[in-house]
Amino acid sequence: MRSLTTAATGMFAQQLNIDVIANNIANVTTTGFKRSRSEFADLLYQDQRRVGTQSSDTATIVPAGVQIGVGVKAVAVYRINEQGSLIPTDNPLDIAIKGRGYLQVTLPDGTTAYTRDGALRLANDGTLVTADGFAIVPNITVPNNATDITINGNGQVEVTIPGQVAPTLLGQIQLATFINDAGMQQSGDNLLLETEASGGPTTGNPGAVGFGLLQQNFLEQSNVNMVSEMTDLIAAQRAYEINSKVIQASDDMMATVTNIR
Repeated sequence: MRSLTTAATGMFAQQLNIDVIANNIANVTTTGFKRSRSEFADLLYQDQRRVGTQSSDTATIVPAGVQIGVGVKAVAVYRINEQGSLIPTDNPLDIAIKGRGYLQVTLPDGTTAYTRDGALRLANDGTLVTADGFAIVPNITVPNNATDITINGNGQVEVTIPGQVAPTLLGQIQLATFINDAGMQQSGDNLLLETEASGGPTTGNPGAVGFGLLQQNFLEQSNVNMVSEMTDLIAAQRAYEINSKVIQASDDMMATVTNIR
């Protein structure tokens, strides 16, 4: 019976759906996290009577054939890049991105990764780094005698040096954008990598056309909506249960056939 394998594909699909929802809920407090959505497509169909064929020698056409589907498959886990809420932290090294763009960081192997997590720190040499110690691009180093640090909306980093009236400009934080953000590869640790699907990065200063602004003393929350996730979780659970009922009903029907005397 096709229904056995068809319902099994439905159970596998809803299991994947719940895995994605569980990851969203688990990261509800992860800085800069973007929720994901499972996307599915129907499998191939088996033609028992092909639509459009001739049904007689007078060229009459079958208006609707008989096609039986064999289930569902996962085709994508799509990342939704809508803006998360900004929360104040009163930490001058925390920056949130309002709008499009990613911070650029240098990994130990020399490649560039991208992140929305603006919880920056100072390394032992004063370099601005992420929580894992990866330096941002371009590198910015804060002097040891700096008493105050300011990061404006356009990414300019300035510090106050004792004995100097005017603040000292240390550098400019730049952002990167991609034509297909959803095509970037998630590598964990709040980092994303460039892929063929995402296209190459376009870099520019915050506030320029097509780039967001920076907000000092704030961090971007995840864009996970708990009410929506719980609703999706209930729907996925019910769909899983109904598919299991189809398998049980198919098994009962087969048992009935085998018991006929």
